[in-house]
Amino acid sequence: MNDRILLIEDDARLAEMVSNYLGGAGFHVEIARNGAAGIAVQSREIFDAIILDLMLPDMDGLDVCKQIRARNAIPILMLTARGEPMDRVVGLELGADDYLAKP
Repeated sequence: MNDRILLIEDDARLAEMVSNYLGGAGFHVEIARNGAAGIAVQSREIFDAIILDLMLPDMDGLDVCKQIRARNAIPILMLTARGEPMDRVVGLELGADDYLAKP
């Protein structure tokens, strides 16, 4: 399996943990540390899925989701500390395919 995943996450420790876990499962993970970098990388490379944090240092992950979704149907999983039901509804309405709250 050589599926490529773009992880847009500013928490270096969590990004490394998720990357190691997915790498061990056979995925190739590219990490972007902020929204602008994630959008830029996604626009020039092909990925099979995106894992997206909502609370990024430069922009809201919901805006990142909207911008990517406007031009690409790539699966997007939001992985975030914002676990309220309304956050989940908004994320899914803006184009995320799934929403997972961080523990």
